[in-house]
Amino acid sequence: MANTPLKLVMLVDDNETDNFISKRVIEVTKFAEKIIVQNSGKNALEYLGANHDIPENLPDLIFLDINMPIVDGFVFLVEFDLLPESVRKKCRIAVLSSSSNKRDITRMIDTDYVFDFITKPLNADVVKKIGEKWEEN
Repeated sequence: MANTPLKLVMLVDDNETDNFISKRVIEVTKFAEKIIVQNSGKNALEYLGANHDIPENLPDLIFLDINMPIVDGFVFLVEFDLLPESVRKKCRIAVLSSSSNKRDITRMIDTDYVFDFITKPLNADVVKKIGEKWEEN
């Protein structure tokens, strides 16, 4: 686990149960000081765009689901690339998905902004590994 927790983490998932579990794991492990939950890719993009000039409101890490209606994880990444540089430089993305589709995983991992690919559900061991990987980068 990271020596110092991340300041802000964003969960982007349309599944309320998954958001509840992920948020609870992050709280219990003290992985982040603050957690923002967005129930759609569209809402998350709007939040990031509206806060692009307020660094303390931008998440250090975004946990992004792939399979969501309207703006899925792939569309999110295309739109993310169009956001101001301040957002793209600060926010790193960890895909948190139930997908085991190798093509989905490869497509996500090959994206510049994707830091890691994690299979749901989020748990303390995974959070520890993400913290260690975060410190290495």
